[in-house]
This record gives sequence, C-alpha cells and structure tokens, in this order.
Amino acid sequence: MIKIIPAIDVIDGKCVRLTKGDFSKKKIYNENPLEVAKEFEEIGIKYLHLVDLDGAKAKQIVNWKVLESIASETNLTIDFGGGVRSKEDLRIAFESGASKITAGSIAAKEKETVLAWLDKYGEKIILGADTIDGKVSINAWEVTTELPLIDYIRDYWALGITSTIVTDISRDGVLTGPAFDLYKSIKSEIPKIELIASGGVSEIADVDKLNEQNIEGVIIGKAIYEGRIKLDELKRFLC
Repeated sequence: MIKIIPAIDVIDGKCVRLTKGDFSKKKIYNENPLEVAKEFEEIGIKYLHLVDLDGAKAKQIVNWKVLESIASETNLTIDFGGGVRSKEDLRIAFESGASKITAGSIAAKEKETVLAWLDKYGEKIILGADTIDGKVSINAWEVTTELPLIDYIRDYWALGITSTIVTDISRDGVLTGPAFDLYKSIKSEIPKIELIASGGVSEIADVDKLNEQNIEGVIIGKAIYEGRIKLDELKRFLC
C-alpha cells in the first residue's frame, strides 16, 4: 500500500504553498504548522514531509523551531528538507527531531558530502530529485542543471541511496495530476528504489493510480489544503 505523506511547507514559521516553486505566488494556509500536523496525525497519518522554504533560499536551516515543535508534540515520522547544506544543518535537523533528511541541491553540487552523510546515516538520507524537462533542478528550483534525472537517481542508487522524492516542478502546486509516465519510467529503470511521488496530485483518483503503479509513497500538499482531497478519503490507505 502506498504511503500517504502530507506536506507542510514553511515560510516565516507559517504553513504555506507555492505554485511551481514561485515565492511570489505564496498562499498562507495556517499560521501554526503544528495544528496542521496534529490534524494529520489524528486521522492516522504516520508520515510528514516538512520543507523549510526559507532555509532553501538561505542555504541553511532557518525554521528548525517548527520542526522541533512538531517532532516533540506528535509521533509523526518526519522527513525534513530545505537548507540542509552542512554538518551543522544536519546536526540541527536530527537534534530537532527529524527522522530523515532530504538531500536536494547539495546532492547535485557536493556529491562527496552527501556520500559521507550516507555512510554515517544510511537510510536516513533521502535523495531529493526535483526535475523539469527530464533534468535535475536545484537552488529552490532557480537553476536547471544538465544532469539527466534517471541517470542521476540511478547513480545515487548504485552508491547506496534507497529512497528518492521526485518532484515534477511543472506540476507542483497546479493540481494537474502527477507525472505518471515519469514515475513509471523511473520504476522500470530502477525497480528497487523507494520512489516517493511529489507534485500535481489533485484528487483521490491520482493516489489510486499511483498505488496501482506500485509507487511506494506520495506527497500531497495543495490538494489537501484546497479541499480537493478530504482527509477522510485517505483513511483507506492508512495501516
């Protein structure tokens, strides 16, 4: 069964959503991310994808207090990303209660650093692979590299990464449906990697289809906040 992983994106300590990563298209959904996290936990959700958008821009963790409050007041398994670029960031994130860390831009820019993290923390390190037009995107989606996405994931899989979050930027926050063909291609090429789909989920039928494709996890953000997916609809995926 596919893992349901709601997203909380944080700017200035508030729960927000962007459209295609555009900071100028920010919508605040709740002043208190902890309240949102508790709502998720109350219906039986076990996982949370927490992104420090301020940290992603600052290239260092900023909203660690939000992470700390959610980790200390819920039992959610939190994967945390945004601004994790150094040993100090890693220390802060884990000490603040993160269960896993998403290595995004740094994985494309400082491979040896991420491999050192992987050697120390193993499966606690998730590869964040954001993409547009089949290429890896970095720096809060401001820069598109020449790195082919599937080759990039395959390379890290060979080096020990077991899980990746793949976000199709063109679909993020626009509720047009996930990149089903892209995820199918990744699973075909790298069948044993844990693939977490992110971006575009607009209705419960999207979750059903990803589950049918044997995708291991799905991150859902705007569809929940906009009421396109009701929390009760997710209960049948929870176990």
